[in-house]
Amino acid sequence: MVRRPARRVQVENDAGKIVNYVRHTGDGVVSPHAEVPESVPVGAGTYVESGARVGPGSRVGDGSWVDHDVVVGRDVRVGDNVHLGPETVVGDRARIGHGARLGARVRVEAGAHVQPDAVVPEDATVRRPTGGRSTYDVAA
Repeated sequence: MVRRPARRVQVENDAGKIVNYVRHTGDGVVSPHAEVPESVPVGAGTYVESGARVGPGSRVGDGSWVDHDVVVGRDVRVGDNVHLGPETVVGDRARIGHGARLGARVRVEAGAHVQPDAVVPEDATVRRPTGGRSTYDVAA
């Protein structure tokens, strides 16, 4: 007999509150208050929090955390072990490298690339590459 993992998952958060999730394509878990198309793979061990929206054609790697109210555009690739901070917006066709950490309210322009293991501070904007690597700046 083949055992299937539970479709509905309950997790106790740091405050001791029980949070409900639904297992998704790719074996990650998604809040029932998030919008992720069934065709978008969410990697094993990944959490997508309430209010998050992930566009069609995107992929989210293993062990990642898509925080509250994050917006991920179309055809975005999010690597393994990535944290997208609350209210972050990732533009269409952007790439987020493995192990990257993006703070709260970061804006990643369409087509921009965040390097693996990069740490992007809150309120920064990651710009598309202009002949080299993507860069970021922090709003004043």
